[in-house]
Amino acid sequence: MVTKKLTKAAANPYETELLVSQYCEFHYGRDYFGVRNFPARCARLCVRFMGERERVRALDVGCAVGRSSFELARYFPQVTGVDFSERFIRVARLMGEAGSISYGMTVEGELLEPVERRLADVGLDGVRERVQFIRADAMALPEELGGFDLIFAGNLIDRLPAPRRFLSSIHERLDPQGLLVLTSPYTWLPEFTPREEWLGGFMRDREELLTLDGLKEILASRFRLAAEPLDVPFVMRETARKYQHTIAQMTVWERRPV
Repeated sequence: MVTKKLTKAAANPYETELLVSQYCEFHYGRDYFGVRNFPARCARLCVRFMGERERVRALDVGCAVGRSSFELARYFPQVTGVDFSERFIRVARLMGEAGSISYGMTVEGELLEPVERRLADVGLDGVRERVQFIRADAMALPEELGGFDLIFAGNLIDRLPAPRRFLSSIHERLDPQGLLVLTSPYTWLPEFTPREEWLGGFMRDREELLTLDGLKEILASRFRLAAEPLDVPFVMRETARKYQHTIAQMTVWERRPV
């Protein structure tokens, strides 16, 4: 056991040492309370929904520290992970280059437990060369990325300042027979997304507007649901005695014929 003072919070919450370590454990740590690893399960579900579709290139938007990208590389020879957080991308690249990362898990207060996680321990060491990580804005993806057979955006839309912009242009990165897979617990917060940009979670014309309804409205011109929405739970460890147990909704979308 070691004692260490955490770094001062940065303007972007996803750049703080505390949150980076929480995401490292969320992606590469042990399962808690019988809930399976979320990035790994999402990757398996994506592949299940792909069925007989071509599996060559996958895009993981909002990849955080990279576990879902590595998991997708079990099934796709080319995977690109994208995140806006410089710290997240740095950790993901380190895992890809070295095959391991070290970080401190909060026990309580300023007390940290040092841990090391390795790709080899979860059977992923052999896929490292299939994955590249790029720091980019999900709402303005670089043109040079090209097209993909699968686009996975895990727990992303309710943390974007303009999710409609992302959803209205993402078809440009998806090949005609490809799938777009979204997950989100729909936890809309004004510190991440201005109220006027929320996709749901409010009253409109005296009726409740759920985020799923908002997604259908925005995506309707380009996409249709390819499967029934699915609940995917996950647990994030904050301290030795505090955990977040959340249920994300997964939606699977296929391109409409032109």
